[in-house]
Amino acid sequence: MTAEMVGHDTAPDRRSWDYLLQAWRELDVPEGWHAEIDEGQIVLVPPPHRHHNGIAAALHRALYRGLPEELEVYQTLGIHIAPLDKLYVPDLVVASREVVDDVDPDSTVPLDAAEAQLVVEITSQSNAKDDRVKKLWAYAHAPVPVYLLVDRFDEHGPTATLFSEPQNGAYKHAERVPFGERFVIPEPLGAAVDTAAFPG
Repeated sequence: MTAEMVGHDTAPDRRSWDYLLQAWRELDVPEGWHAEIDEGQIVLVPPPHRHHNGIAAALHRALYRGLPEELEVYQTLGIHIAPLDKLYVPDLVVASREVVDDVDPDSTVPLDAAEAQLVVEITSQSNAKDDRVKKLWAYAHAPVPVYLLVDRFDEHGPTATLFSEPQNGAYKHAERVPFGERFVIPEPLGAAVDTAAFPG
C-alpha cells in the first residue's frame, strides 16, 4: 500500500525531500505498520508475519552475544540513505549508541545510514524483491558496511546472505547460506548466527 506525496523525479530537489520528510514525521501510521520514503513517495509497510518476528528475535539474541559495549541493536529505526534521498526502516540496525542518542530528544531526524554498522532486512512475501534488489543497491550506496538479507522466499529455499565491503555502490563480497547453517558477521560485531534457530 502506498501513499504518493510527491511525484517521482529523477533529480528530486531539496524542497521535495524536506516536504516528504516532514510528511513522514507527521504521518499517523496504523499500529504495527511503518512508513518509508522511496522514489518520491511515502510507502506504508504492513505488519510482518510472526515467523518474520521470530527470525528478528533470534538475530537480536545472536548479535548481543559479542556486541561491543558502544554498539546497540535497534528495531524500527529510520535510516536516511543520503546519496539517494531514501528513508528505510530496516528490521534491525546495529549502530553506535552515542550516534543514535546524540540528537535532540524531540527530533525525528532519521539516522544517516552511513552511521550504521549493520542493517538487517527479513523478506516478506509482498516485498522480497525490494529487499533483494532495491534495498541492496541503496545500502551499498549509503554505504552501509554490512547488509544481512534473510530471505524466507528465495526460489531455492530460505537463505541468509551477508553482503559486505561496499565500493562504488555495490558490495564486493557476498556469503549465502541456506537455513540450517551458520555464518559469522564481520568484525567489529563478530557474531556467529545459527540459522537453524530461525522459524519457518
